[in-house]
Amino acid sequence: MSTALTDIEVWIFDLDNTLYPASCNLFAQVDRRIGEFIAMHFGIPRDEARALQKRYFRDHGTTLRGLMVEHDIDPVPFLDHVHAIDVTPVPPSPRLDRALDRLPGRKVIYTNGSTRHAANITDRLGISRHFDTVYDIVEAGYVPKPDPRPYRTLVERHGIAPTRACMVEDIARNLVPAHAMGMTTVWVRTDADWARPDRGGVGSGSHIDHAVDDLVAWLEGIGTAPEPS
Repeated sequence: MSTALTDIEVWIFDLDNTLYPASCNLFAQVDRRIGEFIAMHFGIPRDEARALQKRYFRDHGTTLRGLMVEHDIDPVPFLDHVHAIDVTPVPPSPRLDRALDRLPGRKVIYTNGSTRHAANITDRLGISRHFDTVYDIVEAGYVPKPDPRPYRTLVERHGIAPTRACMVEDIARNLVPAHAMGMTTVWVRTDADWARPDRGGVGSGSHIDHAVDDLVAWLEGIGTAPEPS
């Protein structure tokens, strides 16, 4: 049974397609730059690079993980290259800023991306001030979601009680370890087929406590109860 939202002490937010709408389509830029990196690194045509990119993602959870496991590449140049994108499609969000301001408890970003990428996005949204920490792929030891190990490291390193935490994600399978630890889980629906609860071998979605279409509107409804007199 999930904890009441008003009793949540730590809010753990995914970054991409969660804190900003998936319709911004930043992933198209990232996807293209991943392919560019692989083509340049191996000196191969773009179609061959794309086939490798998708296999690494399928077999290892992220393309970066596949490159590290199979080719021992240095992750820093990869992250620098793929996150050098134009974030202007993400509109500033005063509503999200206000909603986070009213939301009681600590706020954390947990992303398979980099701290630099998170800063670029949250600065653009105008919400950077709300987050105590960004737990990125580097701090996670380059082990991507939904591997349970970095989730355990996150809660241990940052003093999070899972039963008093809520995790918000657009990829449903990434909520499975959070639910298993006792976190309240929120799935932000997108049009991506691979992000659905019945994809990735995780069943029908019993690990999801709340499913929302508009994260900002949903957050606006939390923490608005009047103060006791």
